[in-house]
Amino acid sequence: MKPLEIIEALKQKIEMSDQLDWDYNRKEERVKITHREWHQGLTLGISEISAKISARGVEALDEVVYIINETFRSMARERAEGFNGEEAVVLPVIRSTSFPEKSKEGHRFITEYHTAETRIYYALDLGSTYRLIDEHVLTQLGMSEEQLKERALFKAQALPIEMKEDEVDGNIFYFLNMNDGYDATRILNRAFLKEMSEKVEGHMTVSVPHQDVLIIGDLRNNVGYDVLAQMTMHFFTVGTVPITSLSFIYDEGKLDPIFILAKNQRIEGEEN
Repeated sequence: MKPLEIIEALKQKIEMSDQLDWDYNRKEERVKITHREWHQGLTLGISEISAKISARGVEALDEVVYIINETFRSMARERAEGFNGEEAVVLPVIRSTSFPEKSKEGHRFITEYHTAETRIYYALDLGSTYRLIDEHVLTQLGMSEEQLKERALFKAQALPIEMKEDEVDGNIFYFLNMNDGYDATRILNRAFLKEMSEKVEGHMTVSVPHQDVLIIGDLRNNVGYDVLAQMTMHFFTVGTVPITSLSFIYDEGKLDPIFILAKNQRIEGEEN
């Protein structure tokens, strides 16, 4: 689908369409969708959506429609109900280090260092979606940054974990895809990673190509690295919220990025 066809298809499918302004930047192939009254909205990369549609068809378009609808529904709830700090469910989420550090309104997001490739953000869970927490939202919640981070990490440890297993050329891959928006967040569960490391027989890798999948690799031969590189790049390309196509070697509680240069070759990065 061409960019304008994608935008028109979205307009036909989403709720509140008659209340929204669409500003398409042809040069950057991005469309900014803003609620006319609230002056809030979101920006979408049309080229990324086009690639996902090419790979997954109409399912990818429906996924974008869902995200847009849920975003504006959460805005409506926020305006109607506000935030209740005592009842708020907060969780950490993983993003690429290239992800914006401020909201569109200019408020600083609450973040924490994770790796050279990834950064921890914090989210207010709204049921079927969530909102990233910035300084403005934090004030409304009545929490300090320390309280937010402690509560979020505690909640992350309690997230359920169910893995699916697959074997490719003697290498074992474990996939976590709970479809709750926090699959990549499980990378912060140290007890879970330690438990998996005791199960792995080869080199243990951890991958979070996008927010809705976490992959543990038990790489027992060189072919495993090529398979891993292809797999993570595929997930990174089709994910709604891409994080990183790089994987990490897990060793004694540390995550070191792997740079797979060519067939059966790898270089381990260093984390400071």
